[in-house]
This record gives sequence, structure tokens and C-alpha cells, in this order.
Amino acid sequence: MLKFDEQKVLENMEGALKLRPQINEIVDEIQNRGFSNICWLGIGGTYASAMQAVVHMKEKTALETFYENAAVFLTTGNKRVTKDTLVVISSVTGSTEEVVDAVKKCNEIGATVLGFIDKSEAELAKLVDHLISYPLNEQLKFFMVADRFMYLAGEFDEYDEFYQEMDQHFAKGIVAVEKSADEFGKAFAQKHHQDDIHYFVGAGNQWGATYSYAMCYWEEQHWIKTKSIEAHEFFHGMFEIVERDTPVTIYVTEDSQRSLSERVAKFIPQICANYTVIDAKDYELPGISPKFRGVLSPFIIHAVNNRIDVHVERINCHPMEIRRYYRQLDY
Repeated sequence: MLKFDEQKVLENMEGALKLRPQINEIVDEIQNRGFSNICWLGIGGTYASAMQAVVHMKEKTALETFYENAAVFLTTGNKRVTKDTLVVISSVTGSTEEVVDAVKKCNEIGATVLGFIDKSEAELAKLVDHLISYPLNEQLKFFMVADRFMYLAGEFDEYDEFYQEMDQHFAKGIVAVEKSADEFGKAFAQKHHQDDIHYFVGAGNQWGATYSYAMCYWEEQHWIKTKSIEAHEFFHGMFEIVERDTPVTIYVTEDSQRSLSERVAKFIPQICANYTVIDAKDYELPGISPKFRGVLSPFIIHAVNNRIDVHVERINCHPMEIRRYYRQLDY
């Protein structure tokens, strides 16, 4: 199988899950001290993860939670961010200019900052109140923070049951999904690696990932033009430009907004012969109860997308690490 280190993926996922005691210690301390709201702050891919964290929480909790773009926060501010706010961030390098400056602004306000920063020696790591350094699995780390807060608020009675299943089965299940999706990923890449533009449609807890996959993967890393569209907005303009040969991919999840994507998937064959539906329900997660699968849809689809990416990379002879402009020029 092309570029798939099963053991490495397994160890990375299990390692992220093992962060939960450390996360819980921090969250419990903040809960005991008291806080007014939770702000998930990021830019680019981390902004997308922030979107997913809010969707994950908003139908389950009465806690005030919102996401904020770091650059917009610097220019416009947000009065909801106060000294009693918990700000959650994530960064691979710890050097993204907008995030560094936004955290400095949070420090000035007096907000508490929890940072998932891969490089513990980075400047950003010195600016946060609580630091956890571990690579990859950003969305899982965010969800573990959110879940603990909801558990402490009495809004997640199945917390222990859920994480027992996660600790025992989730990592192996995601590895199996990625392996089983390889042939699909190869066929998808062969069909779409030269698209002039590709449209990605998503909803619910997949929307942030859809936005990120289009922009941060296909545009930034593959240099293929894309547009991401929320499923519930598809019928309010975008579908008028879809024709027979327009490449459209629809992500269908198992969360509460599944019907929004299903509506698009049901309609699209009337106008398009070049569409793909990627449904989380088509992939097994042994040991995970059906009632928990909706929460995990983004991880299933991410595993599928991983297989698409490695095949696009190979076919196009374009390593995903190469950038034209990002961190190459001053901007």
C-alpha cells in the first residue's frame, strides 16, 4: 500500500488519546476556578478545527462557546473575550504570526490560554497558560477538551462509556478505515488529479473539515483549485453552476446534520454525472457503539481523505510539503 505506515498511525492516535488525563487535569482546574465562556481561536486549518469544536458542543451544552479567526480578532476584537474566558489554540510550528499576536492580545486581556503546540520550545509555547505538546490529531485533542467540559457541566452522562470504547477500539478502527479506503482513494485520485476546479460539500461536524480539506490540502498542498460549500447553502446559489461534468464531492456524516448532506446527494444525480458521495456510514468502527458514531464521522472521513491525498501526490509528482508562497515570501 502506497505510503501508509500502519504502526505509526496507530501509535500517533493512541498517543493522542493518552493525553486525556493531562487534558482533564487542566480542564478540571479551570472548571474549579470558574470561567465565563470558551473561545476556540485559530487561522487556516486551526480555524477549521475551531469550527468543528463549536459544532460538536453547541447542540449538547448550554456553555457559551464560539470560534474566532486570529486575524479578525486582531483587527476587530471580540468583546466576548474577557479575563474570564478560556481560549483554546493549536499550532504545529508555534510561529504563525497571526496566532502569536492574537495570543499576546489575549494575555493583555487576561484570558486563560490553553495551547496544543507541537514544538514546546516555540515562542507561542511561552505565551500560553497551559501547554500540551504532542503532534497531529488536533481535532481529537479539541474534542477531548470539549467533552470534559460538558461532562463536568452534567451534560455528557455517557462520558466514561464513550472513552472506554475510544481507548480500546478507536485507534485500530481508524487504521482499518484508512487501509480499506486505499483502492477508493486511488481511483478518486486518478479521476480528479487534474481537475480545473473541484467542489466539496459538507455539513455538521464535517463542515470545518470540508473547508480545511478544500483550502489547506487541495489548494495549498496539491495546488488544485477548489470551493467548499455548506450542504444547507448548496441550494441557494452554488448549484446553478453545476453541470454534467462538474466535479462535486459530497461528505455525508452520521451526526444530527446528516439529512442536510443527504439532500444534496439525493439531488445531484439530476444535474451532474461527475459526483462522488463519501459516506462515513460505509466504514466500520468495530467496538464503537452506533450512538457514538456521529461524533466520530470527521475522523472516518479524514482517514478516507488521507488515502486520496497520497495518491494525488504520487500521480502529480508533487510532494505535499512544497509551497510556492507560504513561508517563502513576506506577506
